[in-house]
Amino acid sequence: MRAAVDKLTVRGDLARVASQLRERGKRIVLANGCFDILHVGHVRYLAGARAEGDVLIVAVNADSGVNGLKGPGRPVLNERARALLVAALREVDYVVIFSEPNVESLLDELRPAVHAKGTDYSVQTVPERATAERLGIRVAIVGDPKDHSTRELLETIRKAPHD
Repeated sequence: MRAAVDKLTVRGDLARVASQLRERGKRIVLANGCFDILHVGHVRYLAGARAEGDVLIVAVNADSGVNGLKGPGRPVLNERARALLVAALREVDYVVIFSEPNVESLLDELRPAVHAKGTDYSVQTVPERATAERLGIRVAIVGDPKDHSTRELLETIRKAPHD
């Protein structure tokens, strides 16, 4: 098994790797998210994404993107720490950090067979749906029901008695 740090990839290299994988007939899946404080919902989402293909590439939002999406005080962990935690999961083959508001450009660069999103989306509400359709990429909704979130986890920690 590859070490987590070896799974971290820069975009230019990842596009080349994806091309080589496709040439070898590998079915690539792209998943993405903030992954700010990894929890069971993230693990189940990524396991579901991996089940959709042969190779799982995970795009992790850059710190600036997380702050814009989640608000003040976020991210809790910096982008490299979040990327390393995701890369430590067995199901994950490659991790890349991205700074755009969504992964449309990564879909265009990597041309995965599948774009996996969590159950907080439907196929109709996926922000990259039009790009995926244009490129012939199947959108898959994977993972368990959205019964947990980082925001809820942080609130539970804040309310916990402190010694």
